[in-house]
Amino acid sequence: MSTVLHAARNAYLTMIGRSSPQQTMRGHNDTVTGAAFFKDGQRVVTSSSDHTSRIWDVQKGTLVAGPFKGHSGMIQSVALSPNDILFATGGGGDYTIIIWDVESNQKIFDPLVKHTAWVRSVCFSPDGKRLASGSDDRTVVIWDVETGEVLATLQGHHYWVCSVAFSADGLKLASGSSDRTIRVWRTDNAELLLKINAHKDMIRSVVWSPDGQQLVSASEDQTVKFWDSSTGQQVGRHCTGHTDSVNSIAISNDESFIATASRDKTVRLWNTKTRRQVGRPLEHSDIVVCVAISSNGELLVSGGVDGNVYLWSIKNMIEPHKVKESLKDNEEAEESSPTPDMQDFSCSVTLSRSYDTNEELSCDHDGTHNNSSDTHELIDSRDKFSLFDICTVTTTVLNACIAGDLHIAEELLTEEIDIDTTNYNSYANRSVVRARNGEWDHAVQDAVQSIAIQPSLMGYISKGIALCGKEQLWDAMEAFDLGFVFSNRDPMTINLLLLIKAIVLFNASHRDEALRRVQDLAIACQDIDTLPCAVVDLYLCMQYAILAFNNGQYSEAADRLKGSIASTMSLMSQETLLEPRFKMFTVLFGWDLGSLWQTTNLQLCDALLHADRVIDAIESYQCMLGKIYDAVNSCPDWSTTFKQDCTIRCVAKGEEAVAVSDYEGAIKLYSAAISLDSSCRILFVCRSNAKLGQHHYLDALADAEQVVKIDPLSYIGYELRYAALLGAQRYDEAIEAFKHVLLKLDDTADVRKHDLRQQYVSPSEVDDVIQMAVRSLLDNTPHRLINTSTGHLCDREEQIYAFKVSTEYKKLLASTITHAHLGSELIQDVISIYFRCVMLSHRWEGREPLLRDIQGKVVYELNSVGSMGKLQSFCKIARDAGYYWAWIDTCCIDQSNNVEVQESVNSMFIWYRHSALTIVYLSDVPPSSKPGALAESVWNTRGWTVQEFLAPRFVLFYQQDWTLYLNDRSSNHKESVRIMQELADATGINVQTLVHFHPGMRDARKKLQWVSRRITTRQEDIAYSLFGIFGINLPVIYGEKKQNALGRLLQEIVAQSGDITALDWVGQSSVFNSCIPADISSYKSLSCTFPSLSDDETQASVSSLRNVVTVELASRLYTLLDNLSASRFTNRRLHLHCIVFSVTEVVMKRGAHLTYEIKVQGLQDLTITTEDKLIQFSLMRPTPQAFLLVRPWNRHDLGLPDFADDTESVKDWAESGSPSNYQPGESHSRALRLIVRLGQPFSALLLAQQRGEEYKRIASDHEIIAQLKEMTSVHNMMNVRTLEIL
Repeated sequence: MSTVLHAARNAYLTMIGRSSPQQTMRGHNDTVTGAAFFKDGQRVVTSSSDHTSRIWDVQKGTLVAGPFKGHSGMIQSVALSPNDILFATGGGGDYTIIIWDVESNQKIFDPLVKHTAWVRSVCFSPDGKRLASGSDDRTVVIWDVETGEVLATLQGHHYWVCSVAFSADGLKLASGSSDRTIRVWRTDNAELLLKINAHKDMIRSVVWSPDGQQLVSASEDQTVKFWDSSTGQQVGRHCTGHTDSVNSIAISNDESFIATASRDKTVRLWNTKTRRQVGRPLEHSDIVVCVAISSNGELLVSGGVDGNVYLWSIKNMIEPHKVKESLKDNEEAEESSPTPDMQDFSCSVTLSRSYDTNEELSCDHDGTHNNSSDTHELIDSRDKFSLFDICTVTTTVLNACIAGDLHIAEELLTEEIDIDTTNYNSYANRSVVRARNGEWDHAVQDAVQSIAIQPSLMGYISKGIALCGKEQLWDAMEAFDLGFVFSNRDPMTINLLLLIKAIVLFNASHRDEALRRVQDLAIACQDIDTLPCAVVDLYLCMQYAILAFNNGQYSEAADRLKGSIASTMSLMSQETLLEPRFKMFTVLFGWDLGSLWQTTNLQLCDALLHADRVIDAIESYQCMLGKIYDAVNSCPDWSTTFKQDCTIRCVAKGEEAVAVSDYEGAIKLYSAAISLDSSCRILFVCRSNAKLGQHHYLDALADAEQVVKIDPLSYIGYELRYAALLGAQRYDEAIEAFKHVLLKLDDTADVRKHDLRQQYVSPSEVDDVIQMAVRSLLDNTPHRLINTSTGHLCDREEQIYAFKVSTEYKKLLASTITHAHLGSELIQDVISIYFRCVMLSHRWEGREPLLRDIQGKVVYELNSVGSMGKLQSFCKIARDAGYYWAWIDTCCIDQSNNVEVQESVNSMFIWYRHSALTIVYLSDVPPSSKPGALAESVWNTRGWTVQEFLAPRFVLFYQQDWTLYLNDRSSNHKESVRIMQELADATGINVQTLVHFHPGMRDARKKLQWVSRRITTRQEDIAYSLFGIFGINLPVIYGEKKQNALGRLLQEIVAQSGDITALDWVGQSSVFNSCIPADISSYKSLSCTFPSLSDDETQASVSSLRNVVTVELASRLYTLLDNLSASRFTNRRLHLHCIVFSVTEVVMKRGAHLTYEIKVQGLQDLTITTEDKLIQFSLMRPTPQAFLLVRPWNRHDLGLPDFADDTESVKDWAESGSPSNYQPGESHSRALRLIVRLGQPFSALLLAQQRGEEYKRIASDHEIIAQLKEMTSVHNMMNVRTLEIL
């Protein structure tokens, strides 16, 4: 019994060894990325990289609905709703999801937008009310199917989410990711229930078992694993057998088996209990991307890179597998029980059923029986050989005619005639032989002689053929007509005669008429045997095509051959043409029917190629290869040349298509050529480039791998691998691929490749450049920043490290490969965007979090009471706006480190200036406040906030609840006219300055007035907060007191710029220097200004002076003042250039305490009020202490520019008033205009002499306004001195 079982099993397994698809559905123009069965098992919906989805009738292989067009890029996935009413598609190119109505073929609403990268997977919940989507943006989104609203966003994966799947009860959702993990979530509250570290490589697909107890995952590590969905533990062993990435899984409803689709170009079935493979792999011609099983478990569809959808009978694989398992079980049972019993009977029944099943399988698989005569089983033996009944000829002669040995055949027939001169058959046969040799006259003579001896069918046939050769067509037709007399009404004989007439017509150039007759005859004799008609039609079409081909009419030749082959393919095969009954055509006309199929197909291939229909030519070649493989192998030279020509043409046409961005057309051409020769590197190179042009990066990567495999020594494959990985955003792998490119280029002596290598830069070189750019950029940013993504406080090195592990850095490093890239702005742009920093301007309140409070901690996890809540809200707003970094002065500066504090104070303005955004938090402005609340905010009274709103280019004001002030949602409140005008009114700073402020020392007096009413917590800060506004860098010395801090600032302003407007103040003098105020509030009052004379008034005054003022004296004064340098201020001593007027009398005014009447030489009398006690004196009562009233010298009085003015161009001054532009004779007028200006009222300083030539300023509560008595008294203005003021 054991021997019987072994024999039965071996025979059976041999019979089921291979399987072919039951149906192939063609229509997609690119990779089929997803498939799903309708419940009826009769329809399937598919998605594709060609931007469309389609619905098919799987039994008929026809399109039922579609193509559905709505995505602007490739579609990555498709899912059907449980009620078959809707289906959803996920876009890889446009990042959207579209839900379609099956009945109307329309979108139910606009595409769903939330994801920011490819949507790789979509899945409906069991109740059909929710839709889940997984994306390359690392998130899973759950949608409301009825409204399209987002119900939840699940975050946690660190890389692409490749697959999502609802459990059968809809309470859980599983997601599989490129980060090699499976995560299980609750669908009602988005809680993460389980994280499974599942595979060694990225997970491509995840499904639930129908009972919800297990998860099944497929991975690029070539394995399929089973998991307990509650514990995350692996269940049993995993499935192994695939030799490349497993891309997709489907599980049967009865949980008995799963199907997997792989990059290894196979679909495999697996027993879920044993984890063993069921049957043999279902082989594909290219990578398989998706697989689906019908609800009844009998059918399977698969799709992949070749763009086709294949239908397979799973039943025809599963049932034989069950039989195989049964045979194995019975054999094991027999071995354990050697005594025959009921098991033997059971086995025999199973075996019998297995043979029945196999017979049915064999029939289904082939589609028809192998016996070529089955189609014509009604034709008996006499019919098949009756064609030779009309030709009585010896076997030797017959063989000679068939073999083409016409000389021998003629000699043999001549010998027969010599033996018997009345042998009319020999004459007729010799006529045919001579006709084939073109001996038409002799052929006619033999035919006439045959008929003369004995009229016969063969005699008239030979006569007709010979007369046709002599171009006596109608005589030939008459001969054939007479031949019908001898047909004995035999249908086969009549058909043969009619076919011979048609052939003769064709040979006489009546080709269309001949073909029509053959085709009409085939229709008329459908009840007999149409094969002779088919043979003749095929041969004549071939001849017709050859003529068209020779005339350069290649498309016509191809169409004729293609149509004829298609119409006769189902009627006959290569073996049919070798049947003896068709040898008559060889005897009569020399037709080589043995090679007819080969010749016809070869001619078709050549015609299509010459017609530039190269893809059709390749398809015809492959079709021929499948039908008459041996025949193709018999002409290897032609085959080699044809494939080479096709390849060359495909490459040329492909390049033309790529040039006009027709990547799809190019890919078809390259794919066709690859099907001819999969070892040709250039074809995979071209197709990979075309797929890169389509942004089909994974497909391009597959071709790049083939290039590497074919020629591992070349750099080109690695270069393509790099480009594909870069496009697929797999940057680490792209960098490694590029390193291989450099290695290959380094290891060559080829000059061209050496030159190419010189263009490239290594990743290490790029990294050095990036690091330099990063550090240069960070020089203008704070040393410590808060990472808004992680909530960690990071120092400079930690910031750089975060960048180096970021996707942005990896993309930049991978994208920068040439010296040209290094010189571009790409590096600067990327790092500028990544390191964009958001600064906070706020009022310190209570206990603010300090450095020690957040260092080493996660800001978001700290107790959000008090000011910590402010910090957390600020970081969240910055993060949500897309910024990685945030800075707040309270905790990003080590307040205990004096060096760091000094650096921070001096850098603060620069930091705010270079910030991407400054957020101003108005903690005392309640929500929904009306305009004016900003002006009344305490924030607007603080000293530090001035530079914090002047320095940045982008500012947003937030209210107490962190909503935007006045609900102004513009991206920059500096562009809001309403907010800027309110701030201008509150600060006294005009809108133009608020928006476009430039630091510097111009208008120092005005800038000091801006802060004159502001306060700071630490008194020195009122001066330190102005460092950035004036562009000054000074030591920070907390504890020096505000007079000293303010004095050092004003001293530096005068010293650097020569601008003495800072001396214009009223109030108390500073201990730092008597010309400096003790407090910033001394600048509250507006600067004293005097009405200026108009040009006409000035000119009138100049005219009046011409005759009364000595021009030489005026010119000497002008020259004296013009040669003065800027005033100097150093070591608390002010060296002030001024026009000095001597005070001749100081008398206290009666009844007015601390008010003095003063007389000054050359000036009008004036009154001053001061808290300083002055010594009273007069000419009659002189005093040894000298008092001076001075006019501080300003170059503007000359009508010349102040060179410290950084906004006025020297060129402008040269064009308008430089001495070089004055015409001869104008120097006098220039000097007189100076006298006119000096004669106007001016702001004066009262100085009291100290030791030697040192003076101190007498502070006054009011401006001291002085004026000359007589403008003409030039001598009174000639006392120009430089005084040292303490």
